[in-house]
Amino acid sequence: MSAFTVAVVRYEEPERSVRRAVEMCRGLDHLPPRAKVFIKPNIVFWTRSVPFPKWGVVTTTRVVEDVVRLLKERGIDAVTIGEGTVTMTPGDTKTAAHAFETLGYGALTRRYGVKCLNVFERPFAPMDLGDGFKVGFNVDALESDFIVDLPVLKSHNQTVVSLGIKNLKGLIDIPSRKRCHSMQPGRDLHAWVARLANRMPPMLTLIDGIYSNERGPGFDGRMHRSNVLVASADVLSADLVGARILGHGPGRVPHLVQAARNRGRPWDLSDIAILGEKIEAWARRHEHDFVYSETPDGTMPAPLAREGLQGIFYRKYDLSMCTYCSAVNGIMLSAVRHAWKGAPWDRVEVLTGKSMQPTPGMTKTILVGKCMYKAHRKNPDIRQMIAVKGCPPEPKDLLHALRQAGIDADSKWFEEMDRLPGVFMSRYAGRPEFEERHFRAED
Repeated sequence: MSAFTVAVVRYEEPERSVRRAVEMCRGLDHLPPRAKVFIKPNIVFWTRSVPFPKWGVVTTTRVVEDVVRLLKERGIDAVTIGEGTVTMTPGDTKTAAHAFETLGYGALTRRYGVKCLNVFERPFAPMDLGDGFKVGFNVDALESDFIVDLPVLKSHNQTVVSLGIKNLKGLIDIPSRKRCHSMQPGRDLHAWVARLANRMPPMLTLIDGIYSNERGPGFDGRMHRSNVLVASADVLSADLVGARILGHGPGRVPHLVQAARNRGRPWDLSDIAILGEKIEAWARRHEHDFVYSETPDGTMPAPLAREGLQGIFYRKYDLSMCTYCSAVNGIMLSAVRHAWKGAPWDRVEVLTGKSMQPTPGMTKTILVGKCMYKAHRKNPDIRQMIAVKGCPPEPKDLLHALRQAGIDADSKWFEEMDRLPGVFMSRYAGRPEFEERHFRAED
């Protein structure tokens, strides 16, 4: 007999679809009376400069509101919605507030009396995940009686998928997030993420797949209208099924394999009862990885290689590149791509993350971020070092580094970094399946 239950439900209409998913998996059976409930949506990143491409990136407000209604029906008064949204500048609280208001969370507060909080404005408490894994975790979640975990159905360019367990990373402090991005065997990003759910209060996980994201977690992937919900009282079971719907066998998702091993469970779905829709009817391959190609100069992203860029070696990111450097990495690549005028550059190499090693024979080496600089500030294999030491790097310093390397990048990419999401959003303009109404609660 299966020990865990997961509901897979077609999203057809507000309230009814969420209710069916939650009731089918008995996801609120362990909700204590008069409980303090913490709801964790996924608002992975936000900018105030453009209408943000919400589809497949952030949890729909429609699903958040439907969950709040279910809680209120059960007499739950103390409901908090919390998230640690990534912004272009760490410490920017105005943008997080803008995200809550734009998504209509203010209307939820006024209508249902829920609280909304930016976890970066709240205390963190040390949480020991075992074997020396320690993180600073939001106290509001830890001190709650029950958590509702509301991730988006998305693949992820580092962790393969980003679902219920990975969504909890938004509740840890920034130093802990940076430490997660390690290449040390047994202590890398997969190992850290695998343990995040180990110390949580009772939890309902509801994966919001109204929209899904390919090559996430952010805005530069490809979005789909998928109309599926995955719900379970067990976060690992929900994630294993969600991974399969994304087209990834759970055995190919390292943090899910490790989470299953940590709990003494199989990762092949053999101990899970799947109710509702058949997985096979919904499974659709969502690629998680950005393709890089070999060139005479080394490796660079496939789109740049196809355009014939020469004289630059821009190696593929690894697990050690943290969220903030990942954001500026995308902008660097866009700037390099648009700076190409057909004349080869002078064997320039760009290194990111914490673990990359310089290639002997390169003329100029750009070290992006404090971690790369600390690792290689005295490396004899670097002929001419161009260091960008910030954590995260300042836009003006990134621009200066490219120009110092002979790459005449347009300053607009760095002066208007927060407008880049709008470039990627434009591909969905005018398509009727991409609806704003799912992302706004009205008074």
